[in-house]
Amino acid sequence: MTIMKPAAAHHQGTGRVAEKRIHIRFDMLFPCAMASELYGETQVVVRNVSAGGMLVQTADILPLGAVVTVHFRMADCDDEIAARAEVKHHLCLNFAAPGAEPRAARAMGLRFLDFDTELPLTLPGQRVLH
Repeated sequence: MTIMKPAAAHHQGTGRVAEKRIHIRFDMLFPCAMASELYGETQVVVRNVSAGGMLVQTADILPLGAVVTVHFRMADCDDEIAARAEVKHHLCLNFAAPGAEPRAARAMGLRFLDFDTELPLTLPGQRVLH
């Protein structure tokens, strides 16, 4: 599958492209519960995660600026992570397997607003964050 990156800014006069991202993204693929007071709850698929937010694939796109709560577990951690996030981007992911018809999926870019700090978070290596 190919995921198109957002357009990057060009350095003036150099022809080089500057990456606008401030956080490293990690490609992922796991389920996540997403809820909104206005739009209800749904299951989404997380496609990538960074310290600043996540890209979620969903059939139901929420409006830009909508605030949601996401609940998910990372593969190497048993604890649930809960965060509030804002819908910042709408994307269309186009892909095709060799010899197959092209397909598309819709996704939203979420920017983390804050995390639930009341939950103790146990990480691999026996460290606990409070």
